[in-house]
Amino acid sequence: MSEPALHEVATLEEVDRDGAIREAAEEVRGDTRAAFLRKGGIVAGVGIGLAGFPARIAMAQGTPKSDVKILNFALTLEYLEAAFYAEANAKGKLDGVTATFAQVVGGHEAAHVTALQQALGSAAVKKPTFDFKGTTGSEGTFLKTAMALEDTGVGAYQGQADKIKTTAILGSAGAILAVEARHAAWVRDIIGAGHNPKPAPSAFNKALTMKQVLDAVGETGFIKS
Repeated sequence: MSEPALHEVATLEEVDRDGAIREAAEEVRGDTRAAFLRKGGIVAGVGIGLAGFPARIAMAQGTPKSDVKILNFALTLEYLEAAFYAEANAKGKLDGVTATFAQVVGGHEAAHVTALQQALGSAAVKKPTFDFKGTTGSEGTFLKTAMALEDTGVGAYQGQADKIKTTAILGSAGAILAVEARHAAWVRDIIGAGHNPKPAPSAFNKALTMKQVLDAVGETGFIKS
């Protein structure tokens, strides 16, 4: 397998451009904000956490609506990542360290989905249906797409960190961000054998806004409904 150049794998937008998830993305954007907040609103209940989480995702009466929106934004991304790895593992086209990466990371993403669903309860957005455009069927396209998804995930969590108002939610989001960053470094190392692209290409990572992330994901056409 030839190694893709850095410019070929650095952005999610380059994977596909048919924009099929625009409508789905609007579920967590301002165009349907009123409907979203009617559904999410303020979640009642007790703090919920999973084994291995250093901080509980605490959702209780009085949780800011903005934090509910951020958690649903994160859940949308985690649905996408978990489904991507699940499909790649089911197809069985990966070997060696790439197969190990897909299995381990797939388990992590599924755990993230479960944690966020439990925290949000009835306010959780529904899981979409997906079409990964054949990117899970070969090692080369799988790795390029995985790198784009992981880099986008890191930027997405980082971009929301200073907007989270609930301390426990911030702690749990930080726990996920740290793991997503490790995923991004791992897949970069597999692709570039530690040279190009480098696992840690710079001293500082660029944060992404919610709009930037949703636009980038929308460009892939991976989410169908």
